[in-house]
Amino acid sequence: MTQKPPSPAGVAGLAPEGRINYAEALDFPAKRLILIGTLLGLFLAALDQTIVSTALPKIVRELNGLSLYSWVTTAYLLASTTLVPIYGKLSDIYGRKPVLMIGIVIFLLGSALCGLSGEAFLGNLFGGGMMQLVIFRGIQGLGAAALTSVAFSIIADIFAPAERGKYQGLFGAVFGLSSVIGPLLGGFLTDHASWRWVFYVNVPIGLIALSFIFAKMPRLASGLKPKIDYLGALLIVIFSVPLLLALTFGADKTYAWTSAVVLGLFATSVVALIAFLFVESRHESPILPLSLFKNPTFAWGVTARFFIGAAFLGAILFLSLYLVNVQGVSATAAGTATIPLTLGLIFGAVLSGQLASRLGYYKILIVIGLFLMMGGFLLLSTLDADTAYGRVILYMVVLGLGIGPALPLFNLAIQNAVKPWEIGVATSSGQFFQQLGSVIGTAVFGAVLSSGLSSNLNSAVKAAEVGQPTAVVAQLENTRQKIASSASASSSRAGAAGPTFEQIAGGITTGFAAQYGVIEKAVRSGDAAAFTALQSNTALPEALRQGLARIPAQALTTPQGQTQVLGQLKANLDAAQAGVLKTARTTFDLTARATKVAFADTISHIYLISIFVALLALLSVLPMPNLKMPTRTKGDGEQSNMAALEM
Repeated sequence: MTQKPPSPAGVAGLAPEGRINYAEALDFPAKRLILIGTLLGLFLAALDQTIVSTALPKIVRELNGLSLYSWVTTAYLLASTTLVPIYGKLSDIYGRKPVLMIGIVIFLLGSALCGLSGEAFLGNLFGGGMMQLVIFRGIQGLGAAALTSVAFSIIADIFAPAERGKYQGLFGAVFGLSSVIGPLLGGFLTDHASWRWVFYVNVPIGLIALSFIFAKMPRLASGLKPKIDYLGALLIVIFSVPLLLALTFGADKTYAWTSAVVLGLFATSVVALIAFLFVESRHESPILPLSLFKNPTFAWGVTARFFIGAAFLGAILFLSLYLVNVQGVSATAAGTATIPLTLGLIFGAVLSGQLASRLGYYKILIVIGLFLMMGGFLLLSTLDADTAYGRVILYMVVLGLGIGPALPLFNLAIQNAVKPWEIGVATSSGQFFQQLGSVIGTAVFGAVLSSGLSSNLNSAVKAAEVGQPTAVVAQLENTRQKIASSASASSSRAGAAGPTFEQIAGGITTGFAAQYGVIEKAVRSGDAAAFTALQSNTALPEALRQGLARIPAQALTTPQGQTQVLGQLKANLDAAQAGVLKTARTTFDLTARATKVAFADTISHIYLISIFVALLALLSVLPMPNLKMPTRTKGDGEQSNMAALEM
């Protein structure tokens, strides 16, 4: 259905006393500086999600913290997700500026501390350098939550509804841009400076953002009276943290899904959610007003964002896994290999925002984007072990074009549908649901990957065994059992590659050389007992041991005889080594092929599931009202201002 949005008074009754319409009060030069500062702040949070990944292997080696590898990301995710709705509500009460500045300061403090992790003057604080990094990453996440929750709300504060779409598109493009720059910058800093600069680089960017915001941004207060829902804030933390921990533990195989720890965390989360709903329904100024869910645009919008979050992050993670394990892209380059998807995402985000501002409608653009997303997932579901990289690039572009509109348009829809003084909590709630969907989707898809990879690997290796010699079949079986037992570990880290054939061949050659050394020592000693012991040495090939038994003892009594015997034995060993290398080469090639097939089949199955998730997002969008927004015309003064911004 299509309807015009009611006026603020119609939606909200009387506006809070003293509320300022900043869209009218600020001139464009001030808006531009505010926009630059806010974009820089958002860029910090978005960049930090990608720049750290390339430095982690070196960090783990230097701080000796492999056991805490995943917690560097988990700590950041826990803090940044949990506090998003709380910051959104606080920004409605106290204004965007103080909340955003506090968030940037906390983020920069966390960044500086992360860079100092493991330094000598910190000693054994928190148990060592790696645990220091985990805790300091949590501090970073506390600040990042303010950046991501408040930044999108500022657009609605300083721009009229007709102008919001094009600027929301710029904000959406920041996330795409950061995913390109992050891995490149992280790799460069790690290789040419130090991994610590992956964190220190945030400081100058953050200080620039702070200067813009401090100098030009007004308080951007909604006019609401400060009545904080402390119990609601506590309960949302108690709900979110156990839920995210349970999903993380289950997905990483730290604990079984049916273990007491995971089930206990889930139960705690459920109880906290019930208590949260009870408290929010009775508080005068709740953290998340349940009345928002009576608004169909908000209710269906956050539901759709939940499903899009699940599909979006899964697309990125498992596409990287496919590129590493099937296409042969290095783990370091995996982040940049998805640039085609990112470019499609940026183009889709900017274009959809511009079109929404010109057309006055957003629903049709969201629907088109979701159909493109489903088409992209459908194309990716056809991936196999032989798909050309050129086709993968095309599929990534299609998917990016579909995902792009979701980033700005859902914010635009929600902000135009709620009360002006509820924009902060409504926008941050949408972000919270999307991040929650990402965590749940990653856990579910991770479980599908672990179980599917084991099954597909078993089938692929069995198929590879057909028609092979007995020795090759035996080695394939042994390899299959080893890979299956470590499938979950290898699937959780793109790029956790096994040994190359050169390494395997080197080990075989070294082993045969050692065997010859043992034989040569026994033969040169002239000791009949030592020579006899060789015949029962099971480390030697069976054929060689049988040959040793046929050599008469008299042949070892003279140097000439010893040399002749060693020549014969060396020839036999060389022949045996050649046979083993040939078998190993065949086994390696068949195993590599089977692994590629198994990964490709498993990931294509995940993309089939992603189609269903995207369909759920589409079905959530269909009941949303198609609100008519004011449109801008060519004669609008802001038109020239936008051109000035883009120059």
